[in-house]
Amino acid sequence: MSQQRDGVFITGIGQLKVEKSSPLRLREMGAMAIKMAMQDAGIEKVDAIYLGNMLSGMISKQQQLGSIIAGEAGLNGTEAVTLEAACGSGGAAIRNGYMAIKSGLCENVVVCCVEHMSHDDKVFITQSIATASDWEIEGSQGHSFVTLNAALMQAYLDHYKVSADHFGYFGVNAHKNAMRNPNALFHKEITIEDYLQSKILYDSLRIFDASPICDGSAAIVLSKYPIQNKVSVEIKSSAAATEFVGVAKRQNALAADGIRLSGNKALQMANATIQDIDIFELHDAYSIIAVLSLEAMGFAQQGEGWRLAVEGDITLDGKLPISTFGGLKARGHPIGASGVYQAVESYLQLIGKAGDNQVKKDARTALIQSIGGTASSVFSHVLQRVG
Repeated sequence: MSQQRDGVFITGIGQLKVEKSSPLRLREMGAMAIKMAMQDAGIEKVDAIYLGNMLSGMISKQQQLGSIIAGEAGLNGTEAVTLEAACGSGGAAIRNGYMAIKSGLCENVVVCCVEHMSHDDKVFITQSIATASDWEIEGSQGHSFVTLNAALMQAYLDHYKVSADHFGYFGVNAHKNAMRNPNALFHKEITIEDYLQSKILYDSLRIFDASPICDGSAAIVLSKYPIQNKVSVEIKSSAAATEFVGVAKRQNALAADGIRLSGNKALQMANATIQDIDIFELHDAYSIIAVLSLEAMGFAQQGEGWRLAVEGDITLDGKLPISTFGGLKARGHPIGASGVYQAVESYLQLIGKAGDNQVKKDARTALIQSIGGTASSVFSHVLQRVG
């Protein structure tokens, strides 16, 4: 073991099927994902648990979720901490696990994220999620993330003189990929005609532009050394950045500076450029965030991000596959868990075990971004196949 090159490697994965309403309790979901990941890694103990979650205190009336799930998973006594960064909680947990290994304090950690959103009424859930806005100027004034993203989308359409119809191709791609993913929430393809006839939620934002409320849990084991005689995936870099939470406070909301800063920092740390990225698992909770992510990272010029969807570049056999297992839109977006689902799915792509969802290119490098709020907390990781 000591002769191997050290780093931060994903050595085990676990994921539960994303469901509209899981029959499992919150703690059971997290413990199950952890056990799956540790079994996959072939280990029985870890040095620490990093648990990502946003809503358990409000919805499940349960804080100290890390310790709760440690006990449920048979890991009582293990260091455990809960990380919260709204929808970016999964990315925050991965980053903390990465730093624990990179610092030399730990050799094996498990990163688990879980969210159980279905056991309360939708109005309360929507209000709870809105606490991730700048409450004083947004949430308390009746704004939800539907209205905030709708306003951002409308600003984009007005500024660049773009038709909202083009945004539908992101949903079409996501639902097509989710059809092949047994762990996805939605197993129904949609057409651009379905998109154009779908319900408008607010302004120009349609129901197929938004991700659903759902339940899910996923976990990864991070290790200092790769498993011998097994294709490995290394997390080459981890970076984070912030932007004003209140959209109105930003100098240029369409620039998505938090996405750009976090992503570019991760690329620089990994000694990579966007030309090296084979897969981009972006945070497509809303179509507008997908568009702004593509532009902020330089995959498209400002005002042109939608073209990658319209022209098919984001499909499994396209130039830059995104949402390869359905993304947040169709695999589902169990808030705090989504970032770890992205890591699990990118891992499967890079080792060539994505099944029917395998991208056509020989993918070696992936960029994943987990975002909290309206692109206000951004966690970026570059993953690379080793060997």
